[in-house]
Amino acid sequence: MVEPLDRPVDLLAADVRSGRRSALELLEASLRRIDATDALNAFITIIEDDARERAREADRAADRGEDLGPLHGVPVAIKDLRGRKRGVRHTLGLDALADNVADADSITVERLEAAGAVVVGTTSTPALGHTIRTENRLVGATPTPFDHDRSAGGSSGGSAAALAAGTVRLATGSDVGGSLRVPAACCNVVGLKPTLGVVPEREPADGFGVHTPFLVSGPMARSAADAARLLSVLSGPDRRDPHSVPASDADYVAATERPTEGLSIAYSPDLDLQPVAPAVRTPVGETVRDLADAGADVERPDVSLPPYDELSMAYVTQVGAFFGSFADQLAARHDLDLGAADLEPTLRATLELADGLEAADERARNRPRTAAYDGIEAALSDHDALLTPTLTVPPYGKRLADPFPTEIDGESVRGVPTDAMLCWVFNLTGHPAASVPAGFTDEGLPVGVQVVGHRHAEDDVLAVAAAIERARPWADAYPEP
Repeated sequence: MVEPLDRPVDLLAADVRSGRRSALELLEASLRRIDATDALNAFITIIEDDARERAREADRAADRGEDLGPLHGVPVAIKDLRGRKRGVRHTLGLDALADNVADADSITVERLEAAGAVVVGTTSTPALGHTIRTENRLVGATPTPFDHDRSAGGSSGGSAAALAAGTVRLATGSDVGGSLRVPAACCNVVGLKPTLGVVPEREPADGFGVHTPFLVSGPMARSAADAARLLSVLSGPDRRDPHSVPASDADYVAATERPTEGLSIAYSPDLDLQPVAPAVRTPVGETVRDLADAGADVERPDVSLPPYDELSMAYVTQVGAFFGSFADQLAARHDLDLGAADLEPTLRATLELADGLEAADERARNRPRTAAYDGIEAALSDHDALLTPTLTVPPYGKRLADPFPTEIDGESVRGVPTDAMLCWVFNLTGHPAASVPAGFTDEGLPVGVQVVGHRHAEDDVLAVAAAIERARPWADAYPEP
């Protein structure tokens, strides 16, 4: 039997709008699946009472013949980091904020509810979103539904696991180095990191801090078309965000209907930067082959980037400064002594990256960052998108204490998060990038292909994502709850 939430978002909203199904029915189906998949620890807070009242209002509006918007009555989940819903606890995955309650909605929640969505809960994230595994002291580790010993990725792992488990069809995430795309790859869903300013957000005390490296919020979904619909809701200017950009003329949903023929694709199996495991490289290569067979024009450009050690140090320096500043502001706002707090060792190590950093050190890292930008621009030249693997390895252990691989395809690596992914480069350069399902390893673990576009060309990214979905459909590839 087809469950209500197994339908695309536009059909769910149309069902509610027409009265064929009630928003309350969709919500109760969502809550049942959340309960049935509780072992995933995908959610930190379930918002039952408010969600039921919003669902009832969506049904009353339908009875009156009113259209609440493109997400009329559709259940959605928000990541418990940048997303804030007034009156709901806002923990950022930090146990010291377990009882913190948001006093205002974030821009994202404002837009979701204005479009008629029903926010069903907040999804899990590692403390402060600091790493590419999702485990915190509030709910525990979040595994991928495909293997409960492997990570759902991070830091938007709760959103990705919630999607893969079928609890919702839409969720929000945020990304400072892969936090949307890594979980999407680990959980066989779509996660899109847009260009800075396309989806406006605002931290209360620091409207400018997301610029270095680029930190953005974006859509996560079970299909390219659903991701496009969510991006259409979330995007557009807002004066509260100093990085906010004017509205795009692009029709994101229409972009997913572009034919594959005529798409121009650049493909790099490793960005000429770092090793990729054969278990990942093979399905990604098959995806590229299937696109070519479907009519896309595919080329293999040389990608000229600074050496891995130099470029990764540029990223680590800037991300360390970002998290150090973020933690200081958070501590001041909530009267926390993070220096003396009992923090997860991985969070402590991330905050310590800022120790001793001078402003000149951070600025100096813009030289390799600029070289990387120029290299990606050259690789994208005359193409709609650049394809790479999302991760360099299959999904890894789910615990923060689990090691990352120290060898990939016979090459020694340092066993740090940047070794395990090809995402962080594009937080330095600012190009929009999505992870899209590319198939599975022989062990049945999901593999993601990364689709990178020109800045402010999210429509091209979505067009290629949809072409991949047509060539290698994944709608029936999810495990039973």
